[in-house]
Amino acid sequence: MASNSRCLWALSIVATVAACGLGSAAAGTVDKLKQDKTLRIAYRDDAPPFSFTDAIGEPAGFMVDLCRAVAKNLAAGLGLGDLKVDYVLVNAANRFDAITSGKADLLCEPTSATLSRREQVDFSIATFIDGASLLVSGEGPSDFGALAGKKIGVLAGTTTEQSLRDTLANANINAEVVPAKTHEEGLAMLDQGTIVAYFGDRAILAYLASKSSAPGKLRLANNYFSLEPYALALARGDSDFRLAVDRALSQIYRSGEIGAIFAHSFGSETQPSDTLQTLYLISALPE
Repeated sequence: MASNSRCLWALSIVATVAACGLGSAAAGTVDKLKQDKTLRIAYRDDAPPFSFTDAIGEPAGFMVDLCRAVAKNLAAGLGLGDLKVDYVLVNAANRFDAITSGKADLLCEPTSATLSRREQVDFSIATFIDGASLLVSGEGPSDFGALAGKKIGVLAGTTTEQSLRDTLANANINAEVVPAKTHEEGLAMLDQGTIVAYFGDRAILAYLASKSSAPGKLRLANNYFSLEPYALALARGDSDFRLAVDRALSQIYRSGEIGAIFAHSFGSETQPSDTLQTLYLISALPE
């Protein structure tokens, strides 16, 4: 009897611990937002014009502005009043770790949504669409085939790097891929002639060209070599939070607020492409 009592007591302790663990896991981000009224967004300081640190050291960029708008809509939709935003600085290498470890709630930078990444995190509805292209110096190669035997820069550890390697392999082009730690490093290599071209998402390349020490010597290729659908990454399996984020994004798209966010990041003279406008039209999910 004493042995049975000890077993029952031990089992009750295990059950209690398991129940507490399940309760904590089931809480989810929405419950945490209601409790502490703080949304933690992860951003990068090296991915302009989507996510960077501005001249006064504040997080800035299209994705950062979009996440601020999401926070405002979340607060209204969940009846939270004001929702504070905390910023978590990440880089290309550890950005998904910030989500999987619980350090941040939303990843707000140019993240391409892929099936393999969905093994680690979930994604919102699409937030932007871009494609990889080439930024070359004025005397650089005029087409992709002319890159044979040349050095091409690309941001290390990204889907863009893999896309470049795949494109070269499929075209049977033997070129040296030079990984860069940051886009700024890649631009510097191009300006210095260390590489003949820099491979990246077209919107990022256009921004980098404007920041070059000699922008008149750079040109953006017309070709698109990949399609990069961006989305906000969040914790895998948190369906309530994903629904709340998707509802906020849909409202931003339906209301036209996305136009003001785009103009703030890219300038009022730059118009979103027809493809991007179509994306926001079909992504504005109805209630």
